[in-house]
Amino acid sequence: MKNVKTNTFNSRIGFILASVGSAIGMGNIWMFPYRLGQNGGAAFLIPYFLFVALFGYVGLSGEFALGRLTGTGPVGSYDYAMKSRGKRGGKILGAIPLLGSFGIAIGYSVIVGWVLRSIFGSATNAINTAGSEAYFAQATKTLGSVPWHLIVILLTAFILMRGVTRGIEKINKIMMPAFFVLFFIIAVRVAFLSGSAEGYKYLFIPDWSALLKVNTWVMAMGQAFFSLSITGSGMIIYGSYLGKSENIIHSSLMTAALDTCSALLAGLAIIPAVFAFGMDPTSGPPLMFITLPKVFAQIPLGRVIAVLFFVSCLFAGITSLMNMFEVCAEAVGKMLRVKRNTSVAIVSAIIFGVGLFIEAESRLGSWMDAITIYVVPFGALLGAVMIYWVLGKREIHPELNLGAAKPVGKFFEFVSKYIYVILAVVVFILGILYGGIG
Repeated sequence: MKNVKTNTFNSRIGFILASVGSAIGMGNIWMFPYRLGQNGGAAFLIPYFLFVALFGYVGLSGEFALGRLTGTGPVGSYDYAMKSRGKRGGKILGAIPLLGSFGIAIGYSVIVGWVLRSIFGSATNAINTAGSEAYFAQATKTLGSVPWHLIVILLTAFILMRGVTRGIEKINKIMMPAFFVLFFIIAVRVAFLSGSAEGYKYLFIPDWSALLKVNTWVMAMGQAFFSLSITGSGMIIYGSYLGKSENIIHSSLMTAALDTCSALLAGLAIIPAVFAFGMDPTSGPPLMFITLPKVFAQIPLGRVIAVLFFVSCLFAGITSLMNMFEVCAEAVGKMLRVKRNTSVAIVSAIIFGVGLFIEAESRLGSWMDAITIYVVPFGALLGAVMIYWVLGKREIHPELNLGAAKPVGKFFEFVSKYIYVILAVVVFILGILYGGIG
């Protein structure tokens, strides 16, 4: 693309890296390796790859296409879809996935604040001096991470105020390659640790019997669905900044592939190190903020490795937050009819203000559970229905075919309407029954 306006992506790689940045998050780092090991090792990768391919091919491409078709975020896009059927209420429906992105941004900014604090704690050795449990407890008490939390929000807002091309695209072109390089360095270092072989066995020796277990398929589906940032919201706004000549299907599959590589790389960097020192690869924040600092403390040049690890996590967190803030800021800007910088400032202030009340770990956990189990999956389901049932092939297929090497046809229509949408319903229901699967 040759358009250099601040409200469009200036290159295909910039768009893909921005999408990958949105998709790569803490779930790739602290959840995927654990689920891989606990659900059959290499055997888990079979259903996971299948679901990633399906959701990338149909789910991501649909959200990108809807955004490019309408040139706006979920509120305007859902309104367009409903009006195409002569119906009203699209703006209200579009507000649901928007609230999902808003809710995640509130909690996620607190977590990324913990990451930023851990960078400085690793660099100064404060984590080891205080002990990782105590250091983490200090950050996760009421108002325990205010300055770090604020810095993360100000940094995200500053990037967004520079626009899509000079802000989102440019920063992702730096942060995403750096993320992969840093994690690769850590993975190589970890490979030389005595006892790391047990970690590789945990990750990659297949237990084929796991494929006969329902839970394996459920967890693979949930991990794939949410890892790709399919929310009915954020990827729509990125699609709205995409030029008409770009191949959406190709970009979607590239995004899915790179996101999967990031998850595997995280597993190679984390799990062998944990096993090398006989620690428990527990999922969730304790693995990242308590267990791993203990591991790094026992490795030669461990402080350097710890800093590199948390910097790479910061990059993953900031690039995800950029997408969440962006979709909210676009909606506020159009609703209040204010300039971009003003809308970004408003969104940032609200996210910080609400986030102050949930900085305590117990409150944050309850908040994120409510958003990720109920609001976000329902928003993703709404998006799937809007794209493939309300708009349907008459509008979406021509958009997908723009810039495509090969047009989509009956196979895509069947998979999108009768497999993907049904699976979106299943993800929503199972998420509630299981108390979260992504």
